[in-house]
Amino acid sequence: MVAMVNNTDHILCFTKAPVYNWSPQTQGIIFSSVQYGMMLMQSPGGFLAGKIGTKKVGAGYGGQFALWQRWAPPQERSRLCSIALSGMVLGVFVILLVGGVIIQALGWPYVFYIFGGFGCGCSLLWFILIYDDPASYPWISSSEKEYILSSLHQQISSEEQPLPIKAMLRSLPLWTMCLGTTTHQWLVNTYIVYIPTYISNVFKINIRENGFLSSLPFFVGWAVGILGGLLADFLLSKNFRLVTVRKILTVLGTLPSAALIVSLPYIQFSYVTTIAFLTLSCGLAPLCQSGVYINALDIAPRYASLLMGTSRGLAHSSAVLVPIIGGFFLDQDPDLGWRNFFFLLFAISQCGLIIYLVFGKAEVQEWAKERMMTRFCSTSGKDIKTPAVS
Repeated sequence: MVAMVNNTDHILCFTKAPVYNWSPQTQGIIFSSVQYGMMLMQSPGGFLAGKIGTKKVGAGYGGQFALWQRWAPPQERSRLCSIALSGMVLGVFVILLVGGVIIQALGWPYVFYIFGGFGCGCSLLWFILIYDDPASYPWISSSEKEYILSSLHQQISSEEQPLPIKAMLRSLPLWTMCLGTTTHQWLVNTYIVYIPTYISNVFKINIRENGFLSSLPFFVGWAVGILGGLLADFLLSKNFRLVTVRKILTVLGTLPSAALIVSLPYIQFSYVTTIAFLTLSCGLAPLCQSGVYINALDIAPRYASLLMGTSRGLAHSSAVLVPIIGGFFLDQDPDLGWRNFFFLLFAISQCGLIIYLVFGKAEVQEWAKERMMTRFCSTSGKDIKTPAVS
């Protein structure tokens, strides 16, 4: 977007790519339009992935939690999920870093051509390499398969059971998780959409340098996200309560990040300090990947794919709203707009954090447990319990 709009006189770009006369508000509307499909498809994708398998649906973002439901032992779940989720942060880092070089050499349209083609190639690898469960994976050792299946024995879903929709809608921990994810995504989407624009507006640097500086916070975030998963599993190994671990990681990924970003308008005089604050703010945010983001695997493992898809779909409403509201603020007054926009971000993120700290849970909810029916066995003369089937 920095290269596409008409305020790029300071950018060294020698191509003849078109330039558009878009106001900040128009830019915000265009940014948000990217997210409509993502927002609407998360819940259906997660539901279908849980029913017929993530590989067939191809819903890698929301549907991946159906994979972890069948692949990740509980004591390793934080680590594995954080590694997978960190790939999104790493992708942003690569695109911003390489994108600046591509724009300067070839023009901004080639960013879409090159990375769009790369995405198509990755989709082919998905269908070749991804398997829905250890039992169907042809290259797994028998000992590893047995280890995974035995560790998940108590969490395997009885898929004939109907969805407890009414109980889900009345579940305070579930709504708390959805709200916490949404408010934190407000913070994350601000990074993704506005870091390059903020650096361009404040420091007036060329597009290649902008790409490098904008990508640096996401590289740190990628590393910290993985370390957060290791930290979560370490704390669990030291007998910390699961809910305590989830809340610690969520606090560390929300409060410092929001505080640092709200201070940016007051340190614009210092180039180094601004970049350092941006890097720390964005770098700490992925700690939530081992906190509120995977909470559905704790409170309802058998419905994790649907619930994660739904919560991510709701969270993507922030991806639609952030650029629209940001564009509105910046269209009124660029200097005052940044400050007001960041204060709003702080208030929203802390509201979601406080509610999660108060009402968040990590125990399997009653509606998510295996429902059993008792029947009398005439042979033994005893009552036996079997899973209820609809």
